[in-house]
Amino acid sequence: MQKVIMGLGECMVELSPDGPGLFRQSFAGDVLNTLWYACRALDPDWRSELLSAVGTDALSDQMIGFLTDAGIACDAVRRIPDRRPGLYMIQLDEGERSFTYWRDRSAARLLAADPDHLKRHMARAGLIYFSGITLAILPEEDVETLLSSLKIARARGALIAFDTNLRLALWPDPARMPVLMAQAAAISDLVFPSFDDEQAGFDDAIPAQTIDRYLGYGASTVILKNGAAAVQTSTGRGVQHHPTAPVPQLIDSTGAGDSFNGAFLAEYVRSIDIVRSVQAGQCCAAEVVQHRGALIR
Repeated sequence: MQKVIMGLGECMVELSPDGPGLFRQSFAGDVLNTLWYACRALDPDWRSELLSAVGTDALSDQMIGFLTDAGIACDAVRRIPDRRPGLYMIQLDEGERSFTYWRDRSAARLLAADPDHLKRHMARAGLIYFSGITLAILPEEDVETLLSSLKIARARGALIAFDTNLRLALWPDPARMPVLMAQAAAISDLVFPSFDDEQAGFDDAIPAQTIDRYLGYGASTVILKNGAAAVQTSTGRGVQHHPTAPVPQLIDSTGAGDSFNGAFLAEYVRSIDIVRSVQAGQCCAAEVVQHRGALIR
């Protein structure tokens, strides 16, 4: 294994508001966003790497160039003819965002279609990160392949980190969502739910319900994000509260949770210290929400 944080997920074309009737093109996606901010904070002997799939078109070429220029390795990105990157558009209302997606023919939906490719590249990762969106966009048989590959990687010594990132509209069969959340959490060392997502997906009334559920599934450590409220963490031996400082001006909350995760993971592989890792994540997210778009360049 090498000092690699590997993210399993999609990279999409992002269109973000840039004035009345204007949009700015960039590239983003929940796992990519996390890798972006991890890459900025990692020690020089660590690197971030994306495992995904893109097309062979010019826009996919631009995407690979964008990632490489940012320091995110793309050795594990498959190129698939006749597929294209997905696209999403951000709408803002007083700093809070909503999204419209076009991803039906996204190449990233095939990121786990080759089991040998998964196992070969995951074998060198020291930490592997994936999300509920990753699970939701994959065909059913490929989800099974992905989870079994993660189990193998964990048995070999890799840390597994999972952001539940519940997007209910992505699940064609809503009954599969809680089943896969449980399976993913059970093989994860670090689980990152967001309370607003869990309220929508599981009708949680209080944060303790979310924490207890993921610990009950078998997660080793739960790091619960809750907007401007305190981050709560637990390893099953009580809950720690980490107050979140207010930001001077909320511009765009896109990527807030992803940036928290990236900075958290970079600190965690450095120190294995939950408190320091939460503080790093909070500082990074506070910077991100004061800018437009998911990625600060």
